[in-house]
Amino acid sequence: MSTRQEIFNNQPLPDYEPLFNQNADEVKKTPFKILTRILSSYWARLLFSMFMFIIKTSPAWIIPILTANIINVVTDGGKMSEILINAAILAVLVLQNIPTHIIYARHTDKTLRNIGAGLRNTMVKKLQHLSITYHKEIESGRLQSKFLRDIEAIEFFNTHFLKTIIPSVITVIAVGAFTVIQSPIVALFYVFIIPVNVVLVRAFRKKMSSNHRMFRKENENMSANMSTMIEMIPVTKAHGLENEEIAKLENNIQHLKKAGFIVDRTIAYFGSMSWATNQILSAVCLIFTAYLAMNGKIAIGDIVMYQSFFTMILNNVQSIVGIFPELSKGLESVRSVSEILLSDKVEETQDKTKIKSLRGDIVFDNVSYRYPDGDEDIIKDFSLDIKQGECVAFVGASGSGKSTIINMIIGFLLPKSGKLTIDGQDITKMHLPDYRHNISVVPQSTILFTGTIKENILYGVKDISKQRFDEIVESANINEFLPQLPNGLETVIGEHGDKLSGGQKQRISIARALIRDPRILILDEATSALDNISEHHVQEAISRLIAGRTTFIVAHRLSTIRNADKIVVMDKGRIIEMGTYDELMEKKGSFYELKKLSEFKADEE
Repeated sequence: MSTRQEIFNNQPLPDYEPLFNQNADEVKKTPFKILTRILSSYWARLLFSMFMFIIKTSPAWIIPILTANIINVVTDGGKMSEILINAAILAVLVLQNIPTHIIYARHTDKTLRNIGAGLRNTMVKKLQHLSITYHKEIESGRLQSKFLRDIEAIEFFNTHFLKTIIPSVITVIAVGAFTVIQSPIVALFYVFIIPVNVVLVRAFRKKMSSNHRMFRKENENMSANMSTMIEMIPVTKAHGLENEEIAKLENNIQHLKKAGFIVDRTIAYFGSMSWATNQILSAVCLIFTAYLAMNGKIAIGDIVMYQSFFTMILNNVQSIVGIFPELSKGLESVRSVSEILLSDKVEETQDKTKIKSLRGDIVFDNVSYRYPDGDEDIIKDFSLDIKQGECVAFVGASGSGKSTIINMIIGFLLPKSGKLTIDGQDITKMHLPDYRHNISVVPQSTILFTGTIKENILYGVKDISKQRFDEIVESANINEFLPQLPNGLETVIGEHGDKLSGGQKQRISIARALIRDPRILILDEATSALDNISEHHVQEAISRLIAGRTTFIVAHRLSTIRNADKIVVMDKGRIIEMGTYDELMEKKGSFYELKKLSEFKADEE
């Protein structure tokens, strides 16, 4: 690869989020302004592209004049030399189109690729900065539709704008100027083309915009439901519900087909009306110029010139009018993408305290939390003091608030009242991405990606020695099942790690947590879905993992938290009991009842 190519490939990608945020109202009301402002950031390159377009296209504008000249030379009994001069000019104009077109296409295409890459980059950054609450509220399939379909529609809009609308406008102006110089009366006739087509566009504009909005929403619904269907396939097949899922998706497909047909029908009506109107105008122009020639107002050869000019103007106006449906679709896609880019559900990082290291002292001081659309607090006046290196387990019935407390420790949720401090610092004033570099989470449902076991363990981690890596693999009990795999640590696992058992996946998750050497560790029901043998292996790995770290455990099997320094029993967002395992068993309160109930369930199983 050449140095020049390397420089181009390594250029930083544009970020348009500030442009969307600064003009939020304009995006909602007139998204076209945002697109033109994005384009204006490339004004120098675009001006050069337009200049090259004028040079490369000039033959198309001058050929009708040369043709008229040749016809007039013949009809007036002129010399052959005059015809050859016109032919030579024509040859030069045509040949220069080759290099000028290449230069024009190169600059225009590079601009369009930059804009598309910038929009995708902006979307990715925004999705990473949005809060976990936002991601729980919107289906992944809907996000995929916005990222793929809508950005592609915006790219089409920009392509049409730069390669059709602007060139067409330039052509209309250039040809109109030639006509004014040659015959103002003919130029005046040309003026009627524009208002006729404007009226046509205005007649269909609202209908097209409404139809594209409906089609876009049906597409998003289809994408969201398709994503859910794929995730549910194991459950669907296990319960023999294939036909029910097919029927559900068929209903979505029917709605999408109907919405698409309405869009197609409107475009067809618009296209036929536009074509018929402009063909009538073309015929009228021919009759008008023939009348002028018969009355000696113009030369006979000029009929061809003016008819060519008229056809050129007509075709370019029709090109603009003809791509109006695509422009309408692109503007609707801007509104769709702006639903993400204008969301205010972001984690603010500006003016936040940077975190270099943590000890692991955590204090909840009368903390309460209520979800944005909730009617009451789900955490109420919660107070708890955890010292560095302590192991704290949370137990309680489903909905008691355990997961909410864990999400607050991670920083996914922030207190609505009260105070949560980490090493004495208010978590609402901390730079959360820095803070999270010092914590690790082992969730109940292990999240793995398609890749090797080694890649999954090293996710986001660089510069680790082989010795340290091998120690972590050993500590997480991964060596126990490696001989069963074809390529050991280099074995490629399927999507979500579906080629591995639950216990194997969980041990990879533990290794991923260990390799970060976190000061704060969170185990969210890490063994609840495992059989006894897998649980034994995972529990051994966990016992190594928690040593010397402030650890929080959400427990389903109460036998796994016997050695916790504190066991917090929760109910309806409050602490109802707290103590060591032995203290709570001796007290014979809520924890004692939970333990007896879990033993009873275990005996039944």
